[in-house]
Amino acid sequence: MCRSIKTLRPPFTETVTDDDVRAAALQYVRKISGFRAPAAHNAEAFDRAVDEIARSTADLLSTLEVKGRR
Repeated sequence: MCRSIKTLRPPFTETVTDDDVRAAALQYVRKISGFRAPAAHNAEAFDRAVDEIARSTADLLSTLEVKGRR
């Protein structure tokens, strides 16, 4: 699932931007919803899901501890 989402933690990616996190969240929501772009009546739920997943992803990445790295 979501093979185009790249790994966003060292050593795979040294620098992760907000755009990287948002792009991964968008790809995930597109995949599970089955919509590339939602209809107007689904846009708010779609965008909210992307925002929530991006926040959760950023939180996860900021708390992961990779052995041998500081």
